[in-house]
Amino acid sequence: MVLALRPDVSMVTTEDAIVLLNERSGRYWQLNQSGSSVLCCLLDGHTPADVAQNLARSYGISEVRAAADVDALLKALRTAELVTP
Repeated sequence: MVLALRPDVSMVTTEDAIVLLNERSGRYWQLNQSGSSVLCCLLDGHTPADVAQNLARSYGISEVRAAADVDALLKALRTAELVTP
């Protein structure tokens, strides 16, 4: 799976987060530091499993919890039509 931002989505990196703008709807989405890190890794071609493993190590949480968090973020991004596939 290669994740990409939809063509009509703009991304701006701030000091500690990422802001996404869905230009079709005009809605903004702000990701916190961990969400921003997850999105960047996925956009760089890392698998959700790899990202979850990294997240678990970085934040001292279980891989099961990290995988659930990555899946939840992916679902939210897809539901908001910010990424493809």
